[in-house]
Amino acid sequence: MMLRVLNFLVIGTLVLAAAYVYRIKFDATVQAERLAKLRGEVRHERDDIAALRAQWGQLDNPERVETLAKRYLHLRPIAPTQFDTLDRLPERPPQDVTASTKDPISGIIENTAQPGILETTGSIPVVPAVSGAPNPVSGAANPVSGAPKQ
Repeated sequence: MMLRVLNFLVIGTLVLAAAYVYRIKFDATVQAERLAKLRGEVRHERDDIAALRAQWGQLDNPERVETLAKRYLHLRPIAPTQFDTLDRLPERPPQDVTASTKDPISGIIENTAQPGILETTGSIPVVPAVSGAPNPVSGAANPVSGAPKQ
């Protein structure tokens, strides 16, 4: 009787071990399928990246950009009157930035958008002149004091 109980215990242990091995094999199969799916997705993404790089190269082509710039920007050549000598430039930039501004660049941008802070003519900003001094860019008299042009 003892031998039969021992045989049943051994057979039961073998059945449990076989079930455990089958479970491990099934999990390995699922993981292999998942790995194959991920490799396919990676391959697909690499193909998409290669296509986007080719498209970027085509869009970034200087000849294409030049053609679009001529068609849509309507730029004019630089005129000699746009340049001035260095001795007529202001010695330091205007003090537009407030001390409470956390970011000085954003303060300059915000103050530039306000009328009267900087007036622009073309692409050259005109700094308001100091009382009685001519405007360093245009040479015009100060509009506040009415001082004559030097």
